[in-house]
Order: sequence, then structure tokens, then C-alpha cells
Amino acid sequence: MYDVFQEAEKQLKLKNPFVISTVIKTKGSTPQKPGAKLLVSSSGDGTGTLGGGCVEGDIWFESEELIKNNGSAFYRDYILNEDLAANDGLVCGGTMYFLLDLLDQSSISSKYISEINNAYTGGPAVLVATLIKPSIDNNLPIGSKLFIREDGTSDGTLGSLEADSLAVIKSEGLMDLGNNEFVITQDGTEFFMEAYTSPPQVILVGGGHVSKAISPLVHNLGFRVTVTDDRSEFANIERFSEAENVLVADPKEAFKKLKINKNSYILIATRGHKYDNLALEMAVNTSARYVGLLGSKRKAILILRELVDKGIPIERVREVRSPAGLNIHARTPDEIAISIVSEMLLFRLGGDGSPMKLDESYYHQLTKNQV
Repeated sequence: MYDVFQEAEKQLKLKNPFVISTVIKTKGSTPQKPGAKLLVSSSGDGTGTLGGGCVEGDIWFESEELIKNNGSAFYRDYILNEDLAANDGLVCGGTMYFLLDLLDQSSISSKYISEINNAYTGGPAVLVATLIKPSIDNNLPIGSKLFIREDGTSDGTLGSLEADSLAVIKSEGLMDLGNNEFVITQDGTEFFMEAYTSPPQVILVGGGHVSKAISPLVHNLGFRVTVTDDRSEFANIERFSEAENVLVADPKEAFKKLKINKNSYILIATRGHKYDNLALEMAVNTSARYVGLLGSKRKAILILRELVDKGIPIERVREVRSPAGLNIHARTPDEIAISIVSEMLLFRLGGDGSPMKLDESYYHQLTKNQV
């Protein structure tokens, strides 16, 4: 989405109107999920994607019409039945819900685009809550916004005290990871919350075999990668070509140079107990949501006990993922990497790690009519 907001800032400087269409909710199988965006400029050019096919084509056309008629933001659904999906080569069939929002120099919300871009590049996180359906006694138009900053300040309103309060309450958790959520309040107000922060980063403390296997995996998943090791033969750009940052330093010096926020994922995988201990102590004193320690249960018990003895609160010690990864009986560096990256994704995407296999009751239904 960063490219969409970069283009939005460019169009605003050129004083050109444009439409940003956002997927705010989905049902069933769809080519894109909530948060996906398409910007259509007044010249007819586009940035971003809603999944392609007829869906994108129709929304693109409606965006051009909205610009031409200087219309108001509106909310619509799009039913993608199986026949329609098949015609576009899509393996899906569900419903997508869109907000089409016309922005220009006069739009109140347009002044926050630079803050969103700043959040993407390491500045304070921000959140935009957009009104989708007002309550009966709310006369604000669809597309009205409440803008919330990491420091707690805010601008705008959703037109409902209940909705504004709920958005503020939910904002911190969403801003931590840059997530989104569709919300319906008791008074009937419906709104879509989108948080913006710097992209997730994985910090690999130790450049051994497991880190080398993890680095390309997380890079391909959209994480920024930083690798640090006190040995230059293990921390170099040739070994970690996809890394954005490679530091040759011991853990204490490395952590002084790293910019770590709640959207950081730290894996401790150094060459020995001494460095693991030091690196983990540095890591738990950051705001990183995910801190993992590579190794055995025995090693984990020894090092975590040392953290407690040094006065690290037990609540923080309990958050350390050690041994890091999900239990798939991994043995090789590549298998261990998949186990650890899966756990990182579980943190990022909100899963529970359980199998997705159909429940046994479905198999019973498949055979109940057989003679």
C-alpha cells in the first residue's frame, strides 16, 4: 500500500483529484483481502490492485466516473460468483465490499497522507477510521474520518461518541502491527480502521545456517531483514544478499544501532551461550512483540532463569518464544527456518497454529447417503 500513498502525495502536489478504492470487508474466497487498495488518477492511471479481472475493471470505471462527476464517497459490494471468477481465471467465489473515496486538495483527509507516508518510513504509527454506515441519528456522510496518532492525539470524528471511543480503544493494538479491522458498534455505526506503521522487520542476531535459511523466506514475505554477527564471514552482503542492513558487531553494540518498534521480530541465534544471553537481555528490553531464542529447552531454561535473576519482569520473560518455532519436528536448518517463520507469521496474521483440515463431521456427511 505504500506505493498507493506515495502516488497520492504526488497527485496532491500536482493538485489533481484522484480516487482511492479500498477493500474493507470480504466474504468467502476473494482475490484480495481487506486493506487492498487501488488509486485511480484523473488521467486514468492506476496504482495498486484489487485483484485484477472484472472486479478491478468495474471499480476502475466507477472511480473515473466519480472523478468526472466530483461525487461523494460511497460504499458498495461486489458479488464474485463462481462463473464470473472462472471467466477471469480466478479460483474464488465470494463477496468483496469496497469504499470509493474521492480525494483532492480540499479534502480534509488528504492532509494526513504525508503522515501515513512518514509512518511507513519509520515515523510514528497512525490510524485512520473511516465511516462506512452512520447510525440513524448520525448525519455525517460516508467517508468521514477519525485520524488517530501514536501519541494519542486525534482529529476528526465518526459522528458517534461510542464509535470514536471504540476506535481509540482499538487503535493501539492495530497500530502495533499495521493491521485493519471492520467494526460495527451497538448504535449501528459501521466503520473501517486501518493502521499504518513501518513494514515488519526481522532482526537475525547471528548469521549461522538457520539465519541464512530464514532471511530469503521472510524477505519474500515482505519483511525487512537485518542481520548482525560479530564475525564478518557470517555477516556480509554476499551471504545475505536480500538483507537491507548487515552489521558486524557484538550484540551490545548492534542493539545500540538498531531501530526497533513493536512491529519488529527478533531471533537470537548466536554462536554460544554467552552471546545468546547478552543478545536476549538486550532484545527483551525493546518493544519488539516477537522475541525468539533458537536452541533446546535446556538452553532456554538456563538463559531465561538468568534473565529473571537480572530483574527482567517474569511477564516479559514469559513472552519469549523459546525454543523458537512451531513443533513440526524440524531437524535441518531449512526445516527449522520454516518452523520459526511460521511462528512469526502466526504473530503477524493472528492465527492459532491449528490444522485447517476439515472437521470429521464433514466426512460423515460425505458418506451418510451411501448405500
